[in-house]
Amino acid sequence: MPIVRGKDIEVLFSASAIARRNLELAKEIAERDYRDLLVISVLKGSFIFAADLIRAMHDVGISPEVEFIMISSYGAGTTSGEIKVLRDIDNDVTGRDILLIDDILESGKTLKFTRDLMLSRGANSVSIAVLLDKHTRRQAELNADFVGFECPDYFVVGYGMDVAHAFRELPFVGIVKGDA
Repeated sequence: MPIVRGKDIEVLFSASAIARRNLELAKEIAERDYRDLLVISVLKGSFIFAADLIRAMHDVGISPEVEFIMISSYGAGTTSGEIKVLRDIDNDVTGRDILLIDDILESGKTLKFTRDLMLSRGANSVSIAVLLDKHTRRQAELNADFVGFECPDYFVVGYGMDVAHAFRELPFVGIVKGDA
């Protein structure tokens, strides 16, 4: 078990398993008939997954335009129920096919809000790709179109995901053992 910043981290999904799955996801995405594809990475947690998945998409012949959006559903450290756009995209989505990329689909509230926002702005379609899908926490009626891995009901870190701004840099997804 790796020790990072004095914490034992149990590897849940290794860097090599993630790399293999990203290529598989890119191939699945390539099978869709997307036209004028705009990929929107939901920050912050998805930044590493989005970068690696976009590069894998390039390797299978997809060259999308890329954007970033920052959405928050947290107020003063707790879930407030209110979802806000902290940083919006610059592009017009009218008539475009959109692929939202996020790190984890848990409650579904943020991704549903973002999907509905893009559709209300005139997107032709909105698909969702997530590294992890945690069904046990779902509160919104939403499923991802492309899923890297099913996630057990643990708090996970690494590969862009954090706890108190720590562990984002890890090349794998893991579980912090003991107090984070």
